[in-house]
Amino acid sequence: MAKKRDYSEWSKTELIKEVKKLEKRKKYGIVWEDKPEEVAKRCKDELPILQEDVKKEIKSDDKKPVNILIEGDNYHSLSVLNYTHKGKVDVIYIDPPYNTGKNDFTYNDRFVEIEDTYRHSKWLSFMEKRLNLAKKLLKNSGLIFISIDDNEQAQLKILCDEIFGQKNFITYFIWNKKSGRQNDAKFVSTNHEYVLCYSKKIESAKFNLIPRTEETNREFKNLDDDKRGLWIHRPLHAKSGSDSSRYEIKFPNGVVWKPPVGTYPRFSKQKLIEMYEDNRIWFGKTGKNVPRYKRFISEVKQGIVPNTILMAHEVGNTQKAKQDYQKYVPDVNFDNPKPIGLIKHFLILGSKSDSIILDFFSGSGTTAQAVLEMNEEDKKSNRKFILCTNNEGDICTNICYPRIKNVISKIKNKSNLKYFQTDFVDAEPTDQNKRKMVDKSTEMLCLKEDCFDEVKRGTDFKIFKNSEDKHLGIIFDDDGIEPFKKEVKKLNKQFVVYVFSLDESAREEEFENLAELVELRPIPAVILNVYKRIFK
Repeated sequence: MAKKRDYSEWSKTELIKEVKKLEKRKKYGIVWEDKPEEVAKRCKDELPILQEDVKKEIKSDDKKPVNILIEGDNYHSLSVLNYTHKGKVDVIYIDPPYNTGKNDFTYNDRFVEIEDTYRHSKWLSFMEKRLNLAKKLLKNSGLIFISIDDNEQAQLKILCDEIFGQKNFITYFIWNKKSGRQNDAKFVSTNHEYVLCYSKKIESAKFNLIPRTEETNREFKNLDDDKRGLWIHRPLHAKSGSDSSRYEIKFPNGVVWKPPVGTYPRFSKQKLIEMYEDNRIWFGKTGKNVPRYKRFISEVKQGIVPNTILMAHEVGNTQKAKQDYQKYVPDVNFDNPKPIGLIKHFLILGSKSDSIILDFFSGSGTTAQAVLEMNEEDKKSNRKFILCTNNEGDICTNICYPRIKNVISKIKNKSNLKYFQTDFVDAEPTDQNKRKMVDKSTEMLCLKEDCFDEVKRGTDFKIFKNSEDKHLGIIFDDDGIEPFKKEVKKLNKQFVVYVFSLDESAREEEFENLAELVELRPIPAVILNVYKRIFK
């Protein structure tokens, strides 16, 4: 056996190398054996692109947003979106496989069994790759919601702490998924699941309030027929303050008040007198009870702060979830969908009327229906969804797509859909492969610029626009430059222009006389640079 060397025998170079190694050592977190994944290894030799299935396009209103459904492994879809949507997504909701060991999670095309000694390592390897890609898609103010159960919730929390940062953890939501009790359970009836919520940057994150309902307004009364309307009474003391702020007060009606031990006045003495004179202090039905102040319903926030406990009667349960999707895809079985109300709850919290929502484990398409229904409920809303799913068991073609199609056909606030499939081009950076990438980049560029309506098709160029009159130009070959320039002069519009180039130049010298109308970008360099960072 070789004798172990003492540190005093190490050279300076060896010591520096060892120090750097120790600095990189994880001090706290989760450790697992990273398991190679075929879909990731494939990207070393082939680069993912998108190919549109035009037969599945849904176009109901040119003025409405274009939603996206991508069929393919979500690792490849997320890689493409890292080029088209980096920093653009407002909300991510995902319902990943729970890794129960009951044929719900595949790794390298094989179900991961409960007896597999690397079961958790495979799941963590799988999730880490996708969450790292997903994080880059979020805006700084963006939020991610992840459904999970007891099989992986502990591991997922620590993994997300590493990826998103522990300070960006917002909460665990507890979803009460069953209304009844499972009496045949071995130990207890498991009636809940979790939804982890993280922000991209906690400093920029914000939750919207939950809209008030008749039920939440029920606590407001008008116990003394105040002309200002319904009110609720609240204590005059608070938990925070200083000893110097404590005081005793005698109201004009003779009632003496001082804050209970360990609490402090919520208002100054002068403010309380003003509130008394304005009939905002209530002394109970006898007029002699411990005083409290009135808070009128007209003065409360136009909503309520969300609760971490999500009850079935508020957001739906598993039975309601099946009814939600069978309404649009009858006679097709799908296990464990999520209810529309649950997804809507998170979209209410995290999205705006024009938000982009991503679900890269889209399953039966619940997120799409939630977005479309919210736009229907508020006609001014134009939220857009991006859904990604593979087609195992024909889930994309037989459940997710038909559900979206049927929802769009039945709602009044029409919407549009583009259906893409992932495809590949050779990764070796030869001139020939670069040209292939450019030839197959149209869908990715249209998706990035949100321009899908073809205006002009030349031999070596294409022109697209959108409902907001934004224009996109794609030049596939040098021969397309001059005829494209003629079209730009004719249209006299501002253009984002992608120009084929074997290097990172955008042929600026060719467009000097149109500099005020064109914003030039080289292809495929702009795409390849993103992939270099992902697949290094």
